Amino acid sequence: MLIRTAFLAVGFIAATLPALSQTTLKAISTDASLVTGGDVLVELHTLAPKPSVTLNGTDISRVFHAEGHGDYLALVTGLRNGSNTLRSGTTSLTLTNYPIEGPVFSGPRIAPFICQTNDFKLPDGTTLGKPLDENCSARTVVQYVYLPKNSLQFKPLKDLTKVPRDVAITTTASGNTVNFIVRVETGTMDRGIYQSAILHDPTSEPQPTPFAPPRGWNHHLVALQGSGCPAGWYVQGSALGVSTLDRERLAQGDALFSNTLNHTSNSCNAILAGEATAMGKEHFIETFGVPDWTISIGGSGGAYTSLQIADAFPGLIDGVMIRATFPDALAIALAGLDAHLLMHYFQSTAPMALTATQQAAIGGYPSVEAMIDAANQAQRTDPVPHRDDIKGYLSAMWKDAVPRPLRYDPDKNPTGARPTIFDWARNAYGVDPQTGFALRPFDNTGVQYGLSALNRGVITPTQFLDLNEKIGGVDNDSNYIPSRTQGNLDAIRRTYQSGLMLSGGGGLSSIPIVDDGTSKETGGYHYGWFHFALRDRVRQANGSSANMVFWRNIVTDAASQDLLDHWITAYKGDARPGTQRDKVLRNKPSAGVDGCFTEGRFTRDELVFQDAGSPCQHDYPVYSNARHEAGGPVAGNILKCALKPVDPADYKAPFSSDDLVRLKTIFPNGVCDWSKPGINQVPLTPWPSFGPSPKNMVYQAPAVENPAKTLK
Repeated sequence: MLIRTAFLAVGFIAATLPALSQTTLKAISTDASLVTGGDVLVELHTLAPKPSVTLNGTDISRVFHAEGHGDYLALVTGLRNGSNTLRSGTTSLTLTNYPIEGPVFSGPRIAPFICQTNDFKLPDGTTLGKPLDENCSARTVVQYVYLPKNSLQFKPLKDLTKVPRDVAITTTASGNTVNFIVRVETGTMDRGIYQSAILHDPTSEPQPTPFAPPRGWNHHLVALQGSGCPAGWYVQGSALGVSTLDRERLAQGDALFSNTLNHTSNSCNAILAGEATAMGKEHFIETFGVPDWTISIGGSGGAYTSLQIADAFPGLIDGVMIRATFPDALAIALAGLDAHLLMHYFQSTAPMALTATQQAAIGGYPSVEAMIDAANQAQRTDPVPHRDDIKGYLSAMWKDAVPRPLRYDPDKNPTGARPTIFDWARNAYGVDPQTGFALRPFDNTGVQYGLSALNRGVITPTQFLDLNEKIGGVDNDSNYIPSRTQGNLDAIRRTYQSGLMLSGGGGLSSIPIVDDGTSKETGGYHYGWFHFALRDRVRQANGSSANMVFWRNIVTDAASQDLLDHWITAYKGDARPGTQRDKVLRNKPSAGVDGCFTEGRFTRDELVFQDAGSPCQHDYPVYSNARHEAGGPVAGNILKCALKPVDPADYKAPFSSDDLVRLKTIFPNGVCDWSKPGINQVPLTPWPSFGPSPKNMVYQAPAVENPAKTLK
């Protein structure tokens, strides 16, 4: 018996001591180095019968909830800003906490910044009220609404103790049948206004916690992204870009969240949007628990925000559903600058030199009118007010909330706030210390505008030479200049590192991408080539774009929503060996094939850019852009091209000896060699930081003094 007892004792010690020494502490609402708001959800695993846990030396063991099998969960509160130490036995975890007002990794706060809490409408029609401080903070408000039977409009739930007689009933995707009552929480974080919505019945359920989430929640979380971009700077935002009260999503049990900084009409800055999304998801988890998956959805500006957040911050988003797609805000702006330079040449420099057909061919658009729509998007790079330019061009776009005395004017207010996508994201691009202006990545050195039109015989060598000799560029105020524009090399490098130029090789490499493919070629600048640019970037970065489904001319989101939901659920449930990308690809639904819809009928078609034999291309032609017509890639991801000497063999048109001399004079350092990577085209830095977080620091952005402070 003694021998057996001794054997058992030795066996017990051998089995348990390693487990005890492998006690683990893990932050599960966010990365331990990026905690915000003073609290974090923590998971403890230990076989100690009564685990002891301290925070900065103070015992907090009582807040840990036993989950079984040695697992414990706790919402740890009371974190101080900066470093905190959580300890259990010999195991410790450093938690770095940042203020709920931010910033975490988006760089120094930019001023001016206009608070708009007093304009933000709550579900009951009231507002958040006046801001409480210079960071636009406001009280947190929880309100309830319910959906009446046979109604499409939510109504405020005035009595939280009684179920309204006319309340609708919904059965969620999890199979739970509940009253259609929604908890709506609104508050402030990262200087923006956040809101979340989730099924929760206060008449019969306790207040939600991460240990006891609402019964109606199916553990799916949807991040909502807004739209727009022009004038999206220097404001908090008085509205979200899309309502969190999505009846269809809520009916199936999804929870939704967003922030005014995720609405690109308020803030056209993907890094700031990523920070707001990370903070919003963290707060949601600390309130309701960990979701099974999180998706991001949006159209237009919401499409590129979804893509850029998912790519630059791997693990934050598990799938994206997009429409009216652009790969990033830069794709619109930079294509707009090329088109703008062309229109200036066509209309002002040489108004009689080319026909409308030739002009459209040079630009790649179906018509001059479509090119003008593209050219007008250069307005988001132009800080000079009241510029007299092409039809429809609006320079220096502002929200009315920004007082005029704060706005930049090169003559009247040269130190004012500059209304451009570069200046609003200056923490990433960098700042010229002499002027205080953001550095710019736009570059057209070596670009041979009209090269394709020349080689197709649409324009003559003389027309080609005159165009490239006189097209010029723009300066930092978007004024036309006779020389080509040279992008700042540091800004170019950081554009790639930051994800402001979408890579496709970060988080997007291993999640499903469903692109509804809505586009219009004749105007409105939501052109088809942007969708193909996205797919080519994903393909270049990963060897294939098999994790992306591309549908054109889809009528409703129902099919794409169903596809994405099933796809994510399948790959998340795959316990077989393999990378996440492996799991995404092998769990792709059979319906996940490319194609287009014509009068409700789906045509399966491997969508290839400008494929003449494609039935979808026949029904929905796709055109191009000026940089592609100059020889650039469909991906549109080379900011500054490598150069090569002028080679007569590259041209199908006959050049005289004088023409060649002139061509070499126009391009003294050579022409674009599109077969090579771009200058400073470096990989994405995952979870890039521009301060204050030192983790994955790309660039320590300096605080820029601005006499205009935050206004309430």
